[in-house]
Amino acid sequence: MNIKRIMIAAWLGLICGAGLRAQTYEELIGRSYDCLDRGDLPAAEQALKAALHLEPANRNNFALLSNLGTIQRRMGLRDEALISYTAALGLQPDNKLILTNRAELFVERGETELALADYEALLRADPADIDARFRRGMLYVELKEFMSADADFERILQIDPDSKPGRLGFALLDRARGNYADSEVVLNYLIGRDPNDLRLYEERAELYFLMKKNARAMADLRRVFAGEKEPSAYLYILRGKVRLAQYEKEAAASDFKKALDLGADKSEVEGLMKMTY
Repeated sequence: MNIKRIMIAAWLGLICGAGLRAQTYEELIGRSYDCLDRGDLPAAEQALKAALHLEPANRNNFALLSNLGTIQRRMGLRDEALISYTAALGLQPDNKLILTNRAELFVERGETELALADYEALLRADPADIDARFRRGMLYVELKEFMSADADFERILQIDPDSKPGRLGFALLDRARGNYADSEVVLNYLIGRDPNDLRLYEERAELYFLMKKNARAMADLRRVFAGEKEPSAYLYILRGKVRLAQYEKEAAASDFKKALDLGADKSEVEGLMKMTY
């Protein structure tokens, strides 16, 4: 009882008003779903907080805390999301979904070592978890720990010789090592096998940019932007870089400004903007 109260102490006293106080635990959860369906994330957050306040020892609170963390993450409230996910794991330490979500959040926060720790926990519980192994391998690529990344991608292919994540991992590892021709061969193969996977075109566009094949990079990016409902800040930065390389400075500046609006690192964008003057 005391442990459960501690886990949700951050939310005690946060009541959403008389309307929410009058509802039951189940009604508040239902209200949160209704708010999500309407796209009203703040209202969904408040409904879940009210449910947690109403029944702080309810055995289902791990799910509410997990949902709350995801809502807060979507709202850009990363500190609050971390508290929620960690509280949820305090109630269910081995929950795969919550561990995965917290690991992804750590990646978003730039806390790579903590993300690695969560992926380690996932792989201890299930060494055949291909998704966790791929994500860990990609973190190793970012850290330039190429031998560790190689081991993870090799293990994926041992588990499933036809695995797309395993092959993609090696393509991105080759790209990071500067083996551009090998990376291109694998990405072309994967795109031929699955021509509707926009992630593959995105990765190949970055590869083509590094290879100074900017017309090909732009062709891939046109396909990605046509298919993405909400292109990321990263995609706008990549397209801006390609446009800059093609001497389209005004268009590049527009992409960099859009990336900044979407939460891109301000110092990075400012450095790129200087190249458009």
